[in-house]
Amino acid sequence: MFPASFALLRRKWAKIAESSGALALAVALMIGAAAQAEPIRGAGSTLAAPIIGKWATAYESARADGGDYISPDWKVDYEIVGSLAGVLRLDQPEDMDFAATDAPINAADLRKAGRQQFPIVMGAIAVVVNLDGIGPGSLRLTGPLLADIYLGKIQSWSDPAIKAANPDLTLPDLRISVLHRKDGSGSTFVFTEYLSAVSDEWRPNTAPIR
Repeated sequence: MFPASFALLRRKWAKIAESSGALALAVALMIGAAAQAEPIRGAGSTLAAPIIGKWATAYESARADGGDYISPDWKVDYEIVGSLAGVLRLDQPEDMDFAATDAPINAADLRKAGRQQFPIVMGAIAVVVNLDGIGPGSLRLTGPLLADIYLGKIQSWSDPAIKAANPDLTLPDLRISVLHRKDGSGSTFVFTEYLSAVSDEWRPNTAPIR
């Protein structure tokens, strides 16, 4: 599963990005256009947070140009609150300048809010299993197997379907304890979109993009 994180720009930044004719430059234009001495504020995706942090550091260093003075508007404050919370924060008046989300917003909602959206980074989502005696990367789980686990159809590690996919492993007769996030997570959106692509039974459980 390889999700992409998207940047959403407020109306004032969206107009700048649109007039530039180059979406790849939109973030730089957004930052460079700050007129007041206060930081650019963003929030959202945990997936995108590491690269946004590196970009913010590089931008601040470039603006300082080797000097000791750092102006507040040379900084980017990014709150790691998850995709949904980031989009909701962007809806608050004059609070956030941009949001990062792993769940893309549909075109109608973008037009209604006067925003621009574009991909900024690619990442990967992996399913992690903790079983005594099973080494890292040795357990094989197909997409349909994962869907059946999350649907509750497969509840034990010794289930014949899992054994068939792992004939070389000795699997314990233990109940599978499924862990998942309950907040508005872009990673959860990407994972459930994947399950809906590999399982007809899972597909009706996937909510559409708002």
